Amino acid sequence: MAFVGKKFPSLSVNAMNDLGDTYKVNVFEEAVNNHKKVLLFWYPKDFTFVCPTELHAFQAALSEFEKRNTMVIGASCDTAEVHFAWLNTSKDNGGIEGVTYPILADSNRNLASTLGILDISNEQYNEETGIVTVEGDNVTYRATYIIDEDGIVQHEGINNMPIGRNVQEFLRIIDALTHVQEKGEVCPANWEEGKEAMKADRNSTAEYLSAQLN
Repeated sequence: MAFVGKKFPSLSVNAMNDLGDTYKVNVFEEAVNNHKKVLLFWYPKDFTFVCPTELHAFQAALSEFEKRNTMVIGASCDTAEVHFAWLNTSKDNGGIEGVTYPILADSNRNLASTLGILDISNEQYNEETGIVTVEGDNVTYRATYIIDEDGIVQHEGINNMPIGRNVQEFLRIIDALTHVQEKGEVCPANWEEGKEAMKADRNSTAEYLSAQLN
C-alpha cells in the first residue's frame, strides 16, 4: 500500500472510450483540475472472464459515483484498439458493450510499473545470453485507487486475479471520505451514510462503543 496518503503519479496514459476516441488521460490532473474524486480500477485483461463482470458492475453504479462527484476510470495493459474491440462486443459474447467511462490503455506499462501492480513473480537474468526471463503474465492485479480532489490517494486495494470486487464497498468508502472531509469526524467499522460517526478522541470512542454494546 505504497501510495496511500501520497499524490497519485502524474503520468499521461492513452485511453479509449465507447465512441472510439483515443486520447491522453492523466488521472492526477483529472482529479485536481476538475476538483473531483477519481476511482481508478485496474483489471488483468480484456476478453477474459471475471473482468467483464466488474466493468459492467461499475457501469451499473456509474450514476451513484457521479452523484458523489466521482469519476470512474478503468485500466489495463491492453492496447486502445483491443479496448475498442471489446467495447464493441456484446454482453452475450462476453463483451463490454454499453460501458461509457474511459479505459486506460497502459500498453507500455509505465503507470502500472510505477504503481507496482504487475504480475511479475520472478525475474531471472541469463549471463550467457543476456536475456531476462519473467514469470507471470506481466499484467496487472485487480488494483483499485480512490483519489481525492487534491490528487491524494485515500484508498488503495489489490485483489488477486480470480477475486472480483464489490462495487458497493467503494461507494461506502467514498461516502466515508466525504463525511470526514465535510464533518471532520472519523468513521468507525461498518459505517454507512446516515449512521453515527465519531470525534477523533477517547471519550467519543468510549461513548460509541458503549452505545453499540447496549
